[in-house]
Amino acid sequence: MKIVRAILGALILFFDWVFTPRGVKRDAGDQANIDSQTANLALYQYKACPFCVKVRRSMKRNSLTIETRDAKRCDNSRDELMNGGGALKVPCLRIEDKGEVSWMYESSEIINYLDNRFATAA
Repeated sequence: MKIVRAILGALILFFDWVFTPRGVKRDAGDQANIDSQTANLALYQYKACPFCVKVRRSMKRNSLTIETRDAKRCDNSRDELMNGGGALKVPCLRIEDKGEVSWMYESSEIINYLDNRFATAA
């Protein structure tokens, strides 16, 4: 089973690399504004998880600079996800807004949130 997972993971990463989407072009001021807003976001993910790839591709399409944290290979990230979000489930978007932290699971919900929040700036 490990071999199958390794092969599938490699294929997922290869196709993600080959078919990387283009990002939205914004003027420097608008992009700086978006970057300041995304500074309070972090995506907990596994590199070869297909749902995480789906979210990362959406981030790329929208030219969003969101920190990614590998919950599989980094013990600190895994612990943060377990303690904050309550479950070791990826993808998970950590949203800090005015000192309050919320955790969003489910790739479709994360993509909808990002699209709705940053659609007017695109």
